[in-house]
Amino acid sequence: MLNAPEIRIAIIDDDEDDYSIIADYINDIEGSNFIIEWCNDYDQAIRKIRERSYDIYFVDYRLGKHTGLELLKEVNSHESGDPIVLLTGKGNKDIDVKAMEGGATDYLVKSELNTEKLERCIRYSLDRATNLKELKARENKYRNLFENSRDAIFIADQHLEFKEVNHAATLLFSSSRGNLLNNTLYDFIKNKSQQKQVVELFQEKNNVRNLEIEIESKKHEMKSCLLSLTFLEAYPDEKLVHGILHDITSIKKAELANLHSQKLAANERLIQILAHEIRNPLNNISLSLEQLSTQSEMTEDSQYLIGIMQRNSTRINKIIKELLDQTKPIELDFQNHSLQEMLDESISMTSDRINLQQINLKKSYPDVPAEIKADKSKLIIAFNNILVNAVEAIENGNGELAISITATPDNYLVSIKDNGKGIPEQYLTKLFEPFFTLKQKGVGLGLSATYSIVQSHQGNIQVNSQLNKGTTFLISFGKNN
Repeated sequence: MLNAPEIRIAIIDDDEDDYSIIADYINDIEGSNFIIEWCNDYDQAIRKIRERSYDIYFVDYRLGKHTGLELLKEVNSHESGDPIVLLTGKGNKDIDVKAMEGGATDYLVKSELNTEKLERCIRYSLDRATNLKELKARENKYRNLFENSRDAIFIADQHLEFKEVNHAATLLFSSSRGNLLNNTLYDFIKNKSQQKQVVELFQEKNNVRNLEIEIESKKHEMKSCLLSLTFLEAYPDEKLVHGILHDITSIKKAELANLHSQKLAANERLIQILAHEIRNPLNNISLSLEQLSTQSEMTEDSQYLIGIMQRNSTRINKIIKELLDQTKPIELDFQNHSLQEMLDESISMTSDRINLQQINLKKSYPDVPAEIKADKSKLIIAFNNILVNAVEAIENGNGELAISITATPDNYLVSIKDNGKGIPEQYLTKLFEPFFTLKQKGVGLGLSATYSIVQSHQGNIQVNSQLNKGTTFLISFGKNN
């Protein structure tokens, strides 16, 4: 019996005789190693419980001007987890219920006490306390995993309405925890075909693994995510779903940037080859025209036709030069400039077009200058290309153009939004490719140049558009780029 673990017991009772009787019963338990102490002071008892001085506490219902229920209420908020057994002089069902609600492990009547009942109570209470502590430890472990995960994790009901979300989810959706609980996942999936796909998969009640979707946050930022949904079988009365959203926006941007770079490199090689092959015969044509133009026997009609050919040869040569200029590395002079200043200069350059088409211009800038390291002249060109496209997409008379700058902890986000005719979805991925254009007289180099300039500033650019509703260009720049 020497190996029996030591169990510290506190008997909290203002009657010494009652303490002695209870202590004798406990000491008669065979095969145990008890240290029993008496506490007859209410405040001292609370302190001992908070300090976790004992393994189990027997608390009398009557404690002078206080009661055991008051003690339970006062120490319950501390959630020590140590078992507390309430003792009364006689049985009272109401006190029994209140004791259990107050956090008591057990409830005993003094007149019915004996060694066997106390042995069973101590064993049960300690086992229960151990199980609860283990359960709480596991709960804390999984709670920490839930809260500290870098992926957005949520629990939702059968309508995918959020019931619980972690911190990463509030960052992904740019919304507080409280506000998210009033939303469904569908509220953030703006692409109708993706929304329909999620609905169909969800209705089949099959677990979803890494479904690629786009989420629009409360700040209207588009984020690419992998969605996984698992139906929780542990709640038969409530159909709950465990969801994970893995943000792959950075990966997708890197993939698009790499793909675009590869396309640009291929186009640059093609341009250089074509320029070389076209310039050789073009030089011969130009030299021949010069020879012909010097002949004295030329008629007026012949001179007129030679003039047309010379002008067009010059124009072709100029286009070739512009194309070759596109293939040269951009030389940049980085200085600190505010985005407000550069946007205002771009707006000034397009102000005549804006005024002629009676476009309502709205600007929303932060009060503090949004400064980045930039080549001012190049970035003004990039903004100007976007503004010109926006103006040309707007119909006369009812046009609106909204330009804003918003700040996040790491970035500045420039938004240029129009209510023009929009861009068909199938063309959005081609928008920044050289020579791609939807304009009848366009060359398709403006937005390609804009993309290259933004990339050279370590920025990102994305486009959201809906037919007959308008287009939004979102350009982000790191604050410490």
